[in-house]
Amino acid sequence: MAAFAVAGCSESSVNDFVPQYANKQLPARIVQEMNAKGMTRTSPVLARVFKEEGKLEVWKQKTNGRYDLIASYDICKMSGKLGPKFTEGDRQSPEGFYTVRPGQMNPNSSYHLAFNIGYPNTYDRANGRTGSNLMVHGACSSSGCFSMTDAQIEEIYAFARDAFKGGQTEFQVQSFPFRMTAANMARYRNDPNYQFWAMLKEGYDHFEITKVPPKVDVCEKRYVFNAEGTGAFNPTGTCPAFTQPQGLQTAYQAYQSKYDAAFASASKGSADAPKPTIAGVKEAAIVSDWTKKRARGERVPIEPPSMNHDGTVTVTERMGRIDSEAGRRMAALDAAEAAKKKAAEQKAAAAAAAKAAKAASAQPVVTATIPSPSPVAAEAPAQAAEAAPVEQAGTTAKLKNKLLGLFGS
Repeated sequence: MAAFAVAGCSESSVNDFVPQYANKQLPARIVQEMNAKGMTRTSPVLARVFKEEGKLEVWKQKTNGRYDLIASYDICKMSGKLGPKFTEGDRQSPEGFYTVRPGQMNPNSSYHLAFNIGYPNTYDRANGRTGSNLMVHGACSSSGCFSMTDAQIEEIYAFARDAFKGGQTEFQVQSFPFRMTAANMARYRNDPNYQFWAMLKEGYDHFEITKVPPKVDVCEKRYVFNAEGTGAFNPTGTCPAFTQPQGLQTAYQAYQSKYDAAFASASKGSADAPKPTIAGVKEAAIVSDWTKKRARGERVPIEPPSMNHDGTVTVTERMGRIDSEAGRRMAALDAAEAAKKKAAEQKAAAAAAAKAAKAASAQPVVTATIPSPSPVAAEAPAQAAEAAPVEQAGTTAKLKNKLLGLFGS
């Protein structure tokens, strides 16, 4: 039996447990484009995410060592606002530089296919940020992840799978709030997240200049890119002495000079209004509390609360409950509690009514006395009756005398 078990655990049998769409090959049109750009099917990859534009890009290494864009996808669904993820349950999708290794690939995901982007990374942990299971996945359903359609995730998954087969041990995911152009940075220059974004922009610029994924380190709770130093980088400690490649420094200075001029010009002109952004740790905590209540099945506003930059909180009026086992259980408990409260109110009302009736029956009965008629009032009709015949007799006599006069009597 043991021999049978060992013999049965072959590569082909293991693959039987992997959905066939996890082994789906890239379309011929993409393979042709890769060949035209000097890429191989198994050459290294890089992913870039731009939240405001709603794009996920796949870049691939060419034979000259530089990377080039090979595919761009519209993100199907993404929750939260622009800005980083702060805490578990804040529904924010991460921003920063992340690493994906083979063990983070999930061919058996409940969301078709998925890979974990590696949040929290070293920077996130150094800054006390929490959360888990932040994915790029299919099924077009998101609560802090980057959700794609099933067809899209099949291609993205294939890019990563083939690169790992080619020997790449990890690939970088760069997640940005928007394309970090001078115009966009000028639009958000007054945003509370601006300093964080300016730090990310250095890594963004290094890639724009070199078309090679930047080397990423963390010290003093900040990102450091393409550092060449002799000491170790302690994420929360003092940064060691380091330099950057001379060629990169020269190219970056020239790049930054052009950027500064463009930023100054963009700051003076009109621009599109900024999109909503997270107002920091306080808003993250409010949304996280909403998420916990929702997960417990409590009735909560349909949309998560939103903190404005002036400190006020906006809450939608419509209330609802998640359709889940927890939600149904909580609904039953609420219904039972409402029925119990109603029964208690009815019992109290009945007791109050009985008490009022008892109090009314205890009052003494008062008998009303009707006074006898006044003598004057009783005689008045009799006097009127006696007066009427006298008046009638006088009238008859006058008529008789008048008739006698007519006839001479």
